[in-house]
Order: sequence, then structure tokens, then C-alpha cells
Amino acid sequence: MSLARSEMKNAVENGQTTIGIELGSTRIKTVLIGSDNKPIASGSHDWENRCVDDIWTYSIEDIWQGVQSSYQDMAQCVKKEFGVSIRTTGAIGFSGMMHGYMVFDAQEKLLVPFRTWRNNITGPASQELTELFGYPIPQRWSIAHLYQAILKREEHVAKISRMTTLAGYVHGKLTGENVLGVGEASGVFPIDLKTQRFNARMIEQFNEKIAAQGLGWRLEDILPTVLTAGTQAGVLSAAGAKLLDVSGELQPGIPFCPPEGDAGTGMVATNSVAARTGNVSAGTSVFAMIVLEKELSKAYPEIDLVTTPDGKLVAMAHSNNCSSDYDAWINLFGQAIKALGMDVDKSTLYNTLLNAALKGDADCGGLLAYGYVSGEHITHFAEGRPLFTRAANSNFSLENFMRVNLFTALGALRTGVNILLEQENVKVDKILGHGGFFKVKGVGQKIMAAALNTPVSIMENAGEGGAWGIALLASYLVNRAEKESLPEFLKNRVFAGTQASTVRPEPADVAGFNAFMQRYHQGLAIERAAIEHLK
Repeated sequence: MSLARSEMKNAVENGQTTIGIELGSTRIKTVLIGSDNKPIASGSHDWENRCVDDIWTYSIEDIWQGVQSSYQDMAQCVKKEFGVSIRTTGAIGFSGMMHGYMVFDAQEKLLVPFRTWRNNITGPASQELTELFGYPIPQRWSIAHLYQAILKREEHVAKISRMTTLAGYVHGKLTGENVLGVGEASGVFPIDLKTQRFNARMIEQFNEKIAAQGLGWRLEDILPTVLTAGTQAGVLSAAGAKLLDVSGELQPGIPFCPPEGDAGTGMVATNSVAARTGNVSAGTSVFAMIVLEKELSKAYPEIDLVTTPDGKLVAMAHSNNCSSDYDAWINLFGQAIKALGMDVDKSTLYNTLLNAALKGDADCGGLLAYGYVSGEHITHFAEGRPLFTRAANSNFSLENFMRVNLFTALGALRTGVNILLEQENVKVDKILGHGGFFKVKGVGQKIMAAALNTPVSIMENAGEGGAWGIALLASYLVNRAEKESLPEFLKNRVFAGTQASTVRPEPADVAGFNAFMQRYHQGLAIERAAIEHLK
């Protein structure tokens, strides 16, 4: 049962709340939840990465302007609704886009612009480290970025004092602690599942590999400390309180949970942290995560091995590209409508065009598209060129055009998931979806169910996304019972009685998606030619 309005107001005044803030790829969202773990208020700030000198990045100014704006938006919502200010809260948590590369010198100066997960520029490093460790090191991982910088003999490498992620950076500025949650850390460097820390054997292998460079540091010197869910990760400092809340109302001393990645918070927000559960997060990028019962038989360059926030092994198939290209097409259709002197709001535009996809031919009428705005490691592209093509006799209709753009948004993902389900015989009891791909009711679910040939469920609270997930991890820090595990906490205190809508795959849609995937793989040569000839 949700808190009554008066109870919500009292919870805010007495600090019986927790706050979660997630820095996603297109939006920074803040969620305030009560002791019932349900949202009381939320705020957001839209932002976009930019490509500077062929590097996808966000500036430090972008980061703090966005965090402050998102927090203020939530705080103003509370004031408007309840007439009170937020002065304290039970705990705070930050999460962000996983992976990437943020390195600082001894004076905490950022040495090179933040290199995000979207940069597929570490191919040689990824390959060498995967062979060295016998463990998959994807191009997005922080250690791949670091080693690629070493291979290129970049000047800044010798000055590195600390390496972290976006979530770790923000957390550190607010608390003074150089730590990461184990789920986030597992996208920086491999984790030893027994110790729940960075793998010491692999750290030593890396140190031996770079010893001749004479860099003046060892890897363990620059990595953050790894913490599991439920461990306090510092408190809000006086300087941090002023940095987060520019109004000066928020007081220092508030405990922080370990900073996590968007993959981990997605698992929490969909109650997908137990073995044989899975979730798909689909928005700017798309990734499927399945909590494993045992380790995979071998390393696959297409599959990440990461962990839940409480340290269980997870197989992750991650595609860099999902909704960006079809968003661009829908925006173009919106411009065409305006040019004709009409005005259609964004919600109507999306609902109309995406629902049209459900009326197309099962196999998209022979159409083919690639939404590769950036590179795609699963299909081995360092960069991308969005394109659409068709044969002269293809059934070129609006319905099929929208359908092929939704299908191709999941093409690389399906390629990775096939490895888990077909080659490794991984078992999954349920898949839960969240993210913008599912925003138009029924459409994303139906397409995803066809792509994965498995039922896809959406929970009623999943729309709050990763910001709610990290708020729940903050709540777990301060509200869990002694020895209560994270799966138990989520099952009994958060998701008990929660309703979910489930869409099951239809045989015709599954057959249509399989036919499209044949075309998708055969046409990859067209994408390669586009990259080669369209600079």
C-alpha cells in the first residue's frame, strides 16, 4: 500500500526517504522514494553527448549542470506538492552509464575529456587483454580504454593518479570516497567472484604487461575500492551538499550507497537479480542481462561478464545502437508534417508511427536498415553509418519502414543473445523490459518478444527506470533487516504484489524476425561499404 499524502509530507520532513540519481545517455533523472520504496517525486534534465575530435563525450560542465538541474527539478516538485523543503534524507545513491574512461592526476584534474561507452576505439586493446586474461574485455570497458591509451603512447598516461567511471566521479566529488559498487566495477576490470574485488591475478598480469613502459604506477594504485550492495560508501560532505543542491537547503552527513552502473540499477528496477532472471534495457543503447547459474564455457568477445550489485555473475549482450536512428526518422516525419502546415504533438507522432509497425509484413516486406549511429562491437564495427536500403520489389510501405527500423534496433542484440541461448544453453525463466523502447504500450514488447522468442514483461514501476533502481539500493543500505539479501529485500519489500503486463511471442512474428535476421547478417557488407566510402 502506498503512503498517504500526509505521510509522504512527514517522510520528507523527517528524512524518511531515499534519493536516487542516474546519469543516463539522454537524461539525468532524480527520484525520491518513501519508506514503502515507492516514488514520491521525480525530476529530470535532458542532455546529449557530443562528438569532439572523433570522441563521444560530455563535458564536466555538462555533468554538473545536469545533476544540479535534475535534483532541483525534483526538489521543486516536492515544494510544490507538499510545501516543504528537502533538508535531509535517509540515504543517497548515484548511478550512471557504465564503462568509459575518466582519469585524473594527483590534483584531481581530468587529464583527457570523458570517453563514454559509445566509443569503439579500443579494438587492439580489447583483443590483447581478452587473450592475456582468457576473459572477455569489451571495447567499452575502462581497462580497454586505459590500455589503448598506453598502446598509443598518449602523453597523459604517466600522470594518472586515479581512474573511475561517471558514477564514481560524481560520487567521489560529493563524498570524497574513491569507490565503486561491484556491478559498476565489473565493467571497469574483471571481478573475482570469491573475493568480490578486482581480480588480483589479472591485475598482476596487467602490471607485468606494462612494466617496460615505466609509467610510475601500478594498476591497483589507480583503481577504486570495490563495495557490494548494502555497504555504506561514505557520507555527503559539506562541499558536496553545496555542489548537489545549489539552493543550500540540503544538509551534509547523509549516507551514500555504493555508486552503481545503469546495468545494475536496471536489474534492481526490474527485480532481476536472482539466478535465471533476465532484463532488457532498451533506449539509446540496448542490452540484455541474464543472471547465470554457472560460468560460461569460454570467453566470447560479443558477451560481457559483469555482476549484480550484490556480486552474482551476469552475462550481458550489449549493443551500442538502439533507438537513436528511428528517433531521427520520426523527427524527420514530424518536420514533414509541420512543412505541410499541420501540428502534431510528439506523443501522438510516436504512438501513430510505432503502432504502424505492428501492421507491417512479418518480415518487414524485404526492407533492410542499420541504425548504426556509432560503432557496434557485436557485429565488429569500429564506427557506424545509419542506412536504409531495399530491393526494387520490396514492399515499401510506411508500416514496413517503421517495422524494419524497430527490428534493426535489436539486430545486434539478438546476435549476442543467440550465443547465450543456443551455444551456452543458458536458462532464463523470465525477461523484464524497461527503457524508452517500451514507452509506446505494447509495441516494443511485441517486437522484443519476437526478437528473443520469449515472453517479455513490463512491471508497473519499471517506468521509473534506473534512478528508482539506485534509490532502492540506497533504501537497501538503511532499511534492510540484518542478513536480508538484496533478492529477499526486493521480493518482500519492493515487488510484493506488483503487477506486470506480459506479451508472449507470436509464431508469425518470430518467423518474420528470423527471416529479417538472415537479411541483416547478409547485408553487413553494405554497412562496411558505407563506412569505407562515406566519410
